Amino acid sequence: MLSRIAESLFWIGRYVERADDTARILDAWLARLLEDPWSDEDRGGRAMLSILGAPAPGEGRVTAAAVLDVLAFDADNPSAIAGALSAARDNARGARETISSEMWECLNVTWHSLPARRLAADRLGPAVYLAFVRERAAVLAGLAESTMSRDDGWRFLVLGRSLERVDMTARMLSIQVEARPDHPAWRTVLRACGADESFLRTHGGTVRADRVVEFLLHDRLFPRSALHALTTAEQCLLELDPFVERAGVHDAARRPIGQVRTRLEYTESGSLLADLPVHLERLKDACAAASAAVTDRYFPESAPVSWAHEEVF
Repeated sequence: MLSRIAESLFWIGRYVERADDTARILDAWLARLLEDPWSDEDRGGRAMLSILGAPAPGEGRVTAAAVLDVLAFDADNPSAIAGALSAARDNARGARETISSEMWECLNVTWHSLPARRLAADRLGPAVYLAFVRERAAVLAGLAESTMSRDDGWRFLVLGRSLERVDMTARMLSIQVEARPDHPAWRTVLRACGADESFLRTHGGTVRADRVVEFLLHDRLFPRSALHALTTAEQCLLELDPFVERAGVHDAARRPIGQVRTRLEYTESGSLLADLPVHLERLKDACAAASAAVTDRYFPESAPVSWAHEEVF
């Protein structure tokens, strides 16, 4: 496969997942503001911008509208929803011969519909815009699942999606690091990850911080858990380069993913919450290192794309 096509598919997976997860985070945060009138909007907005790698807009008070302008509606910023979907569409144009026509139409229609959805959000509230983004991301994922051959192109798409999912799950949990173990915000995290019903079926009606962290980091069956996404990414990398070394692992992309996956998998569940910041930083660092290594190996003529505050190893 041409490196140009592989790179486009990798970043389609990352950008669409980024738009989806950012919409989930913003939707959950806005719901929390409505449910808890005593929430500090300025402090929460600054924390949201910091965790998602965006600078605070000016010196004044940060409002929910300002956060949405930066993280949802900025079409020039690939870390924002509109910018990520625009970047995904641009990459899809470069991979038209590999993706299905249905996938291209989905991304193209989504991109063209964003201005109208922005106007609707101004009239009816941001939930309209965020729900549309989540729905379209789900449609694209379904089309990819049902129309793409399980070849290297598929593996690059899933690899990009899985790395972004690990990174965004870590960022979602980072927002709640300082929350009390019994704070209702932990239920908000589950909703943001689409894990509310799966969690309740697994653990019952009691939502505790330690169980939420265990479910979103450790659960092997939930597709948005960090462990599940890491396992998927590692499998994609192994299939892209099936040669098994006699000693050690020389794949610079698979090594950090395998290391953090093994460390996380064999960490005692009861200690996850106490050391949560450490685990989350390891996850984000491993994703940054793996993304840079994939770029160096498979897309050697391209500069790695990273979050604003992400180090490239």
